[in-house]
Amino acid sequence: MSNPYLHLLMTMVLWGSAFSSSKAVVEYVPHSVGALLRFGGGAIALLVAVRLFGGRKASRVPARNGWRAAAAGVLGVFAYNGFFFWGLSKAPSLDAGILIPVMSPVLTSTFLLLTGKDRAGVARITGLVLGLTGAAVFFAGAGGSAEGGSSRLWGDALFLISAVCWAGYTLVGSRVLSGIEPLRATTYATCAGAVLLGILAAPDMAEVQWSELPSGVWLNTVYLAIGAAAIANLLYYRGVATVGPANASLMMFTVPVVNTLCATLFLGESFGWLQGTGAAVLLVGAALAVTQGKLPRRRTALAEQSPAAAEATGLESDMAK
Repeated sequence: MSNPYLHLLMTMVLWGSAFSSSKAVVEYVPHSVGALLRFGGGAIALLVAVRLFGGRKASRVPARNGWRAAAAGVLGVFAYNGFFFWGLSKAPSLDAGILIPVMSPVLTSTFLLLTGKDRAGVARITGLVLGLTGAAVFFAGAGGSAEGGSSRLWGDALFLISAVCWAGYTLVGSRVLSGIEPLRATTYATCAGAVLLGILAAPDMAEVQWSELPSGVWLNTVYLAIGAAAIANLLYYRGVATVGPANASLMMFTVPVVNTLCATLFLGESFGWLQGTGAAVLLVGAALAVTQGKLPRRRTALAEQSPAAAEATGLESDMAK
């Protein structure tokens, strides 16, 4: 049997590189069209994946559960990606790859504590304070950045709203998406979100000179749809089935590393020392808040988690969106 952590690492590479790949698309088309290209293609790729790998039992999904999964896509695909691609039109993908995957678990953990669904241990409180402090420093650095100024700060604010949307999707996901096999639930949500993204992008599509788009735009679109959506989700769910979502969620902290390398090498993006300091503090705080200073034990099924833990980690994995 292949190593599940290798599957997870490959997933994080696909997801981490998706930020800079999306930025390369937005450089040539309006942000709404970029979101549609990625997730319209992603919806098609996931439909094919369900057809090939969904299995017979998973095909019988109650209509109510299917509609719930589709409704979740309004928040987790449409709203999240609408703000994400809008932010990409104003700020570097480097910022998105730091703020979104790291702030999402911080916001999720904060909500669970405020609502009494999780215990306020010293390690978790310390991690949340560090995470929020790091985010504040990161934003301060963005506002004073020589490479962006107010535009970069506005883009980072949109990335933060994206993280809020994803945290909300995570919190409702354990209930709304219950009773559906994860790959199929992701497919329903992606298809529903893609339809709304299509409506949003319709007025802007006439502005695109389709015949003049460079081949790189289409290559990036195919990569995002097949690699970051279909293949990454398949590899992730196989890894989760073996090591459990708690261990898998820790792998998410490699996404900012992969994104930083891709954004720096392929797009020439960078940030100053103040943003770098804020990013480091944010990353440490988020890791401490999620792990509470302890490495999770090996688990083999989603059902072995407590409800609060499942809410915190069960859907953070779908950051491919």
